[in-house]
Amino acid sequence: MPKPHEIIPFYAALLDACSSTNNLHTLKQIHALTITLHISHHHFIRTKLASTYAACAQLPQATTIFSFATRRPTYLFNTLIRAHSSLRLFSQSLSIFRHMLLSGKSIDRHTLPPVLKSCTGLSSLRLGRQVHGALLINGFSADLPSLNALITMYGKCGDLGVARKVFDGMPERNEVSWSALMAGYGVHGMFGEVFRLFERMVEEGQKPDELTFTSLLTACSHGGLIEKGKEYFGMMRMEFHLRPGLQHYTCMVDLLGRSGQVEEAEKLIMEMEIEPDEALWGAMLSACRIHGKVDVADRVQKRFIKQQ
Repeated sequence: MPKPHEIIPFYAALLDACSSTNNLHTLKQIHALTITLHISHHHFIRTKLASTYAACAQLPQATTIFSFATRRPTYLFNTLIRAHSSLRLFSQSLSIFRHMLLSGKSIDRHTLPPVLKSCTGLSSLRLGRQVHGALLINGFSADLPSLNALITMYGKCGDLGVARKVFDGMPERNEVSWSALMAGYGVHGMFGEVFRLFERMVEEGQKPDELTFTSLLTACSHGGLIEKGKEYFGMMRMEFHLRPGLQHYTCMVDLLGRSGQVEEAEKLIMEMEIEPDEALWGAMLSACRIHGKVDVADRVQKRFIKQQ
């Protein structure tokens, strides 16, 4: 029978594969095997189990295993911080980050983006500024994902001046950088800045992606800019060959519905190549209620019930 030190690397590799594919079924089978083989208590396997359960969004299991771990490397803390942040458990995510700092663990380039996401989710500008300081102190002032997360945090928390300063000072930018700043301006009603940024983005040769158009269409929806919204929605498909997703359709339905073009919104839904979700149906029904389109609302409700 193989000795533990001979099989531990093999099972660690299997757990890594489960983590990258989010394969919960296989993870449970491997976990059972590690118990049978009496290696589940080994610090390396225990760490891998905790991080893999976290990657598969099984946070109770991950937290329980983490609590028994004798060695807690930075990547394990990162995985737990990211998993909680991804599930919008922002306070728990920041609590794990505090635990990490109190444990004397060093942070790396993967630590701060989900921490900043949690600050954004809690609208905590104060905490976000403290994380910004940690980012600078630890030498991540040129790290693209961290800077993008900073722009998102400052933009959504209302400090657009610093968001713009971070953006302007970036050594390199990607489509996420542009979209994040556009979203920040859009949230605070500065729609002209959103559109100017988009024009500059295209002029500088940066290709917009689906997130960029979500920022644009959300701004159009919030600003009631119907023709602008139609222009960008058409541009998305015809000029940049991007397939609209549910968020884009929801923005358009909301935009058309608010302006009273309820039948056109219904027609857009009928032409969709993807299944509508509750958010989209909700936007449609809200428009029907506001504009007294009882017949359209009845048809929409019947389709929604049929879809369930």
